Amino acid sequence: MLWIFCVKPSLIMKNCFLKLLKNVRFLILLSSFCAVFGQGMVSKKVVVIDVGHGGVDSGAVGVNGLMEKDVVLAIAKEMVRLNDSLVHAPVEFYLTRYTDTLIGLAGRSRLAKVLKANVFVSLHCNAAVGNSRGMEVYVSSTGDSTRVKNAIALGYEILKESSEKLGLVKRKVLRANFQVLRKTVGFCPSVLVELGFLSDGVEADYFLKDRNLRAVALAVLMGIVHFLKSVL
Repeated sequence: MLWIFCVKPSLIMKNCFLKLLKNVRFLILLSSFCAVFGQGMVSKKVVVIDVGHGGVDSGAVGVNGLMEKDVVLAIAKEMVRLNDSLVHAPVEFYLTRYTDTLIGLAGRSRLAKVLKANVFVSLHCNAAVGNSRGMEVYVSSTGDSTRVKNAIALGYEILKESSEKLGLVKRKVLRANFQVLRKTVGFCPSVLVELGFLSDGVEADYFLKDRNLRAVALAVLMGIVHFLKSVL
């Protein structure tokens, strides 16, 4: 019994420390967010966030029952909220969907073209057989070489913010022939972000917590703004 009472306080302290560490990471990221955005941009940029799946299309379903369509919608809405909370919001965001509805792939890319988007970012969650973790980014395997090159730079900025500030596993920027990328790379840099693996218990549970969704939203947002400031 004495051994049990000795162990419990140490476990409690460890859990408290981990929670504090996560909160500190978010506060550091938030302070960086304010510092970067405080520098201002020459003109406000238009960014279309493609919120993957929706409606009858749930996307990947996590080992804990969490659905991809809900995770990406929550993160996209948080990105808009964080951006709009600033007096001089640096980005003008448009989402391909604001509710649990299914939008066709053609409609997603068409919106970006109509709005003359500076950047197109499609949000998704991954799934795989085996123990895969981390965030990865896809860019078009075809299209204008300059825009593909810029898309790769955007992808690395998003991965950098997410791995360095949040400790998420950094995977790669890969090339693929996804329709939303193929149909948007002709007029703006476009990326598809796989935020994490819902097939992994740790990452699936990570996305259950609102504070983690806020942190991921902030990291992706910062990656976009860093790219806009340095490249466009």
